[in-house]
Amino acid sequence: MPAKIGGKKSASCGNFFVPYDITAIESESIQGLHGKAKGDAQAAMISDEALMLDFQRGSQPAFEELFARYRGPLYGFFRRRLESRERAEELAQETFLAVIRASARYEPKALVRTYLYGIALKLIAMERRKQSSAPILQADVEPAASENSEAALWVRQALEKLDASEREILMLREYEQLSYSEIAELLRLPVNTVRSRLFRSRMALKNHLQPEAKSRSAMAVSGAAGTEIKPIEGEG
Repeated sequence: MPAKIGGKKSASCGNFFVPYDITAIESESIQGLHGKAKGDAQAAMISDEALMLDFQRGSQPAFEELFARYRGPLYGFFRRRLESRERAEELAQETFLAVIRASARYEPKALVRTYLYGIALKLIAMERRKQSSAPILQADVEPAASENSEAALWVRQALEKLDASEREILMLREYEQLSYSEIAELLRLPVNTVRSRLFRSRMALKNHLQPEAKSRSAMAVSGAAGTEIKPIEGEG
């Protein structure tokens, strides 16, 4: 059955709802399109925290805007940490479902972005515990490498060699683009500790990448040296 927030129907999607046609514009007139563009521009100027407070007061458009802003980043968060694309999508939706359930308890003491990634970190920790206690069916796993270039796969493999704590702090900074203070709040660490661990993580990643870089360079030189150079037709 379609779920409702603020009196507007939404399409059911598993245990999460996706609002009907948030961006659909086929039936809008030219005047309506101008009005929508103006409304979108105004919405983009509203802070995440203001939107979250509006959602607490029952505004579905406020939630839809937050959903539009963070659906992609949260999917990326889970996709970089899981092999299954489908499971990454499910956990991104579960993050928003958790926001809906706990909206009344939200307090604007922290950035909404930090709040969302805090939920995401808890979900990924639960997922890893499940995976460690149960075998993963290969049929359900789609290697993340299929979405990456060779260089990105190279970095991913180097990241997997880091300790879990080193890898997480580096990914939060480099991929999620969180500030030192945001990471400190999420991981409950002093900011100076975040700085020092991040420095060690970067150095460790560099050490893992350098041997591979030398190996690739040597292979390229070897391949070039073994290539037969044929004379251009008509020469000699």
